[in-house]
Amino acid sequence: MIWLLVILGLIVVVALVLVALYNRLVRLRNRVDNAWAQIEVQLKRRWDLIPNLVESVKGYAAHERGTFEAVTQARTAAQNAQGPAEAAQAEGILSQALGRLFAVAEAYPELRATENFQQLQGQLSETEDKVAVSRQVYNDTVLTYHNAIQTFPGAVLAGPFGFTTREFFEVEDEAQREAPKVAF
Repeated sequence: MIWLLVILGLIVVVALVLVALYNRLVRLRNRVDNAWAQIEVQLKRRWDLIPNLVESVKGYAAHERGTFEAVTQARTAAQNAQGPAEAAQAEGILSQALGRLFAVAEAYPELRATENFQQLQGQLSETEDKVAVSRQVYNDTVLTYHNAIQTFPGAVLAGPFGFTTREFFEVEDEAQREAPKVAF
């Protein structure tokens, strides 16, 4: 009878440990999803600022149509990107297009002097900082999640319960690693 109680107690302990481990993996997976949502919030803010910026520059440099179209196309591609890898690539292209837009703006001192343009530039710079922080938080969260599902005992539960690795938000092209130069 005592052996039966000991075995039953061990089964209960093992079950509780498995439930606790499963719940931890669920919490970590949800943190990854939340961190990605935070990146999307900052990217949406960035995408919303871009048309205003383009319109401000367009009034001064109407002959730079190719630059405006490139920024608009890059913004659309970034909005339609699916997943961290595709988003990172699209955001890199958008940053390069914005760099070209700011280069055009540099040729127009009266544009750089307008309060509206300065405010937009400041908001975009602030948003870029927030995007960078959100990306770092996301990658840190993915790392924690990966560690949990790839180490024992998490590795035992991860596969059978559908916990799979997530993509890091990485910049693959060396040219995209450099921040766009915004000089006025």
